[in-house]
Order: sequence, then structure tokens, then C-alpha cells
Amino acid sequence: MSDFREEEALGKIYDSNLTRRLLGYLAPYKRQVALALVMTLAVTAMEIVGPIFFHIGVDNYIVPGAAGHISHSAAYGGLALVSIAFLLSLVLGFALQYVQMAVMQRVGQQTMYDLRREIFAHLQRLPIPFYDRSPVGRLVTRVTTDVDALNDLFASGVVAMLNDVVLLVAIGVVLFHWSTVLALVTLSALPLMTIVTLIFRKAVRDANRRIRTAIARINAFLQEHISGMAVVQLFNHERRSQKEFEKLNLVHMEAYKDAINAYALFYPAIEFFSMFAIALLCWRGGLKVLGGTVEIGVLFMFTQYAQRFFQPIQDLSEKFNILQTAMAASERIFRMLDEPIPLALETGALPKTHGAIEFRNVWFAYTGGEHPGDADWVLRDVSFRVDPGQTVAIVGHTGAGKTTLIQLLLRFYDIQKGQILLDGVDIREIPVQDLRRQFGIVLQDPFLFTGTIESNVRLGTESVTRANVEQAIEQVGLAPYIQKLPGGIDAMVNERGGTLSVGQRQLVSFARALAHKPRILILDEATSSVDTHTELLIRAALDRLLENRTAVVIAHRLSTIQNADRILVFHRGRLREEGTHQDLLAQRGIYYRLYQLQYKEQELHLPVMAGEMTPAPLPAND
Repeated sequence: MSDFREEEALGKIYDSNLTRRLLGYLAPYKRQVALALVMTLAVTAMEIVGPIFFHIGVDNYIVPGAAGHISHSAAYGGLALVSIAFLLSLVLGFALQYVQMAVMQRVGQQTMYDLRREIFAHLQRLPIPFYDRSPVGRLVTRVTTDVDALNDLFASGVVAMLNDVVLLVAIGVVLFHWSTVLALVTLSALPLMTIVTLIFRKAVRDANRRIRTAIARINAFLQEHISGMAVVQLFNHERRSQKEFEKLNLVHMEAYKDAINAYALFYPAIEFFSMFAIALLCWRGGLKVLGGTVEIGVLFMFTQYAQRFFQPIQDLSEKFNILQTAMAASERIFRMLDEPIPLALETGALPKTHGAIEFRNVWFAYTGGEHPGDADWVLRDVSFRVDPGQTVAIVGHTGAGKTTLIQLLLRFYDIQKGQILLDGVDIREIPVQDLRRQFGIVLQDPFLFTGTIESNVRLGTESVTRANVEQAIEQVGLAPYIQKLPGGIDAMVNERGGTLSVGQRQLVSFARALAHKPRILILDEATSSVDTHTELLIRAALDRLLENRTAVVIAHRLSTIQNADRILVFHRGRLREEGTHQDLLAQRGIYYRLYQLQYKEQELHLPVMAGEMTPAPLPAND
């Protein structure tokens, strides 16, 4: 299971550096944000004036009218005007709040769109080593769940918190303006509320952390087991997998229960303390009304202000959790966005290539940084040249460094020492897109995207027309099968090409390479997973693919090696032998022993029987 310390991190409630970066995403929408802030002040004003209308109605019209100090008609008329004004304030407050929420929700969604676009663009530029150490599920979480947490902050959290703070301050000022004694009575429950809120925040923060970690673990488990469901069923692993999932699911449920219990205790507690404060207010205010020092309308007004004062306290407690979750999410997002993109020399666009490749004293290690240890080196002082139009095969045992050569040539990784040249130009001086545009690559396990046959061959390249796609499919021998599909080349392909056989996926991959007309072709064990019939189709397609092209072939099958112009034999990261098939057999060295061990039975279509041959051992060291 992956390391989930990032999900377990609680994050600060407020981080000035993160806040400045987050506010930068609001900069393009500063007018909308300014409008929302103005709406906040206007909504607060409507909240403040409502209770004042009650005070005016009670003290200026209801009490005087009942006591006979003014006529009933005057009391009715005044009361009607006050009621209409109060209703208008409610309608205006509703309209202002609607505008405020609509504006901020749109800003929030637009900001999330910008952020997700930036994250995905950054992910596409990050080097392959980053993906070697980053689980896919975690990266998906960054783009989805973490961005959603920021959406809660932008769309509702910030404005709602500002609205609550402004309302609390405004009500406090009004209360103390009217009566210091009654204001203190109204606020008497605040210390108890503060204690309860702190306890609640701590409990919910811990529960949310556990929920977040449990969800991350569940996502990772599901991704792994759904992708490997065939293996799970093949080895009757269902019961054990079910038990493991139930443990993860139980942790998630228990964490959610703790969060629910915290909310179930918090809201009734706040409600109890607020009602307790209002009861004290009615008792103390009632004494003042009976003593003639406070009007009854003022007591009504204070009671309504008290109700409106305690509601934002409940909201702020929940908004603090949103803020803290957003801070933790933003820290994880920015940590990923701060992953450095390798700086290349990249002096300019590559002129028209001829296809000459040269490795010059290349040393490379996946680990160890710029100064790897002796045991870290995967390639050691490798030098060779591939002339334009030449087909070179690379062979060697697993771990000899064959695929690493291709990854270095395409600059998925950068070498520590030496040079890799394309037509005499160091590939680090060539823009990566220009470099990779020169290559067509066919992998052992081709990757197909959800879409159509045509879209998987074109891959969005505008220069590849539909006619090019049809021609490439015809040339690789895939046309008879495609014609049987509903829609032909417009037939849908499921995720990773699940509706196609291994051989058909491989042929689509060959058609893709052929349609893009690369100057240099790379075949990385491209026929090792196909049947004999498909291999015959591929061999026929190879003649067309290799015509006037430089080719680098990594293969285990003799059919793709014997006819190569030159064969390079790697052993333990070093180039040990090179020459034609016949030359290398005549040397009776490493290639000869590999041929005896791996290839001869393929050529003869017969298995090597035990005791029939005892190959000479490969050299133990260099």
C-alpha cells in the first residue's frame, strides 16, 4: 500500500504563502469578487435593518396604539408601512444573496477549471521519473478531490466566512449602541460556545483526516484490484480481497461515525447555549422594561439580534474545517505544481533529419542523482552509431539495459555522463517535441485510448488524414478485420483496447507508427506477445515500415533479428559484442550462447529438451 502521509496531514488553518497563491487564481475575476464583496455588505445591512423595523413597529405604533396615545388608524397605517418596509428588506436581501452566491459559484467553478487545466498541463510536462514514484490514484486525487476542496473554499467558504464575520461585528456594534447591559447579557454564552467550538473543531478535524486517508486507501485498493481482477479470480483470491476491503471500509465508516457524533453534539449544544442566552436576555430585559428603562420593542429587537448572532457562530465552526481542508489540499496541489520540469539546452528547432543516431560514452543510472554509486549504473560507457536507413537490433538478457536505451533516446530520462546525438546534434539541445516527432515507436504492450480505431491511429495529429489511416491499416494487414466491425475505422475502442485481441492491438500500433511516417522507427519487443499468424502479418508490415527508415529493434524472436544490418549485444549494462547475425554466431560469444539458449528452438519450432544442450555460462562480470 502506498504512503498516505500527504492525506493524513491536517494543514494549517491559515497559511499566508498558500493564501497568496490561491488568491492569484482569483485575479482574473477580481471584478466579480469585488461585486460579491459589495453584495456581502449589502446583505449584512439587510440583516441589520430587519429587527429595527420590529422595534419601530412595536414601540412607535403597537404599544402607543394599544395605550390610546395615537389613533388606531394612525397605528394601523404606520404598522402597515413598517411591515411593507420589512418585507421589502427581506426581498432585497434575498435578491442580493442570490447575486452574491451566483457570482461566487461561477467564479469558483471558473477558478477550478483554470486550476485543473494548469495541473493537467503540468502533469504532461513532468518527467517519467516523477511517475515512477507517484501512484496514479494519488495524482487523480490531486486533480479531483483536492481541487473540489478548493472549490468549496472559493465558491462558498471565503465569502460565507466574510459574511459571517461582518454580520457578527455589525450586530455587536448595534447591540452595544442600544444597551451595554443587554449586549453583555446577550453575549454571556460566548465563552461556553467558544469552548464547545474548539472541542468540536478538533474532533471533526481528526475525523476528516481519517476519512480522507481511508478514502485514499480505498481508492488505491479498488484501482489495483479492479485492474487486476483477472488475476484475483484466477487464483481464487476473492475471499481474501473481500476481507481486506472490509477492513478498509470499516475504518472509513468508523471515522464517518465519529464525525457524525461530533456534529450531533455540536449543533444541539450551540442551540442550547443560544437559547440560554436568549432566556437570560428576556429575564434581564423584562426587568428593564418593567422598570421603564427599556422599551419593549428594544427587547424584541435584541431577541432577534441574538438569534441572528448565534447562527454565524455555527457556520464559522464548519467553515474553519473547510478552510483547513482547503489549506491542506492546496499544499498538496502546489507541491505537485512545484515539481521541477527538466531544463534543457534546447537551442532551436531540429532541421530535417537523416536518422543518424550515436551514443557516445553514455553512463546512466535511475537512482543516485547526479553522482550514482557503482551499483546504481544501468548503462556503463556505452558507445555505438546507427547510420541513416540502417536497421540495428539490440539483444541481451533481461536487465541488460535494452529498453533503457530507448527511454534515453526519447529523453524520458537524461543521462548522467556522455552524449546522445541525433544527426550530430546533442538531443538535449533539441526541443523535446521536435525530438520525439522524429520517432515512431511500437511497444510490446501497446496502449490504446477510449475512442475509435481512427482516433487511435491518428492520435489527434492534424497532418494524418483519414486516407492516411485507411492506407496504414491496409498496409499492416488489419483491413480485413476492421471491415467486419460495425462502423469500420469508426468502430469504438474500449479502455486500453479491451475489445481487441493482443495481436489486433499490436497491428493498430503498427498502423499508428506507419501513418505518422516517422524518420526513425523503434520496435520494443513488438512481436513477443502475438501469435504466429499475427507475427507473419507484422513481418510483412515491417518491410514497409523499415523502408528508407532508421530502425532500432529490441526483440526476442529470431525473425526480427536475423535480417538486421547490425546486432548489438548488451550484458550487464555494457555493449559487449556487435556485428551481423552470422558474424556473431561465428564469434561463439555471448550472442552465440543466447542463440543456443533462446532463439534456436524458435527457428526450428522445437522446444529444447532437458539434457539436449548445456549452453556455456555467460561471463560473471565485465
